Order: sequence, then structure tokens, then C-alpha cells
Amino acid sequence: MVHIRFEGRSYDIQEGQINLNASMNDSAIKQRLAQHFDVNLNRFETYVIDRRPSGDLIIRPEAVYG
Repeated sequence: MVHIRFEGRSYDIQEGQINLNASMNDSAIKQRLAQHFDVNLNRFETYVIDRRPSGDLIIRPEAVYG
């Protein structure tokens, strides 16, 4: 499962829906997401990809504190 937080909304997508797998590097994952959401790749530039022990991916904007 891929959990995505993008533009204030949350999405849960199966890896197969966007031809993605957890073994891909961050750049390839961000590229697939940009294609899926039909946006420029730079929109995901500051996003963080958390790989969970379960195999799930959590993709979210970088947290800024302070």
C-alpha cells in the first residue's frame, strides 16, 4: 500500500495501480507519483518517502518545525 499526502489530501493507492514497488529508489517513486497526479516532478522535490517494515510506503511533505 502507498499512503500519499499531497496538497492537503490523503490517498491510499495499491502499488500496482501506479506501477510502483518499494524497492524503487526515491527518484523513481517521485517520478511515478508526478505522472499519476499529472504534475511536474519538482512538486515532489521536498517530499519524504518513509519505508515501513510492513512494506508500505508513506509519502509526505517534509515536516518543518519552528
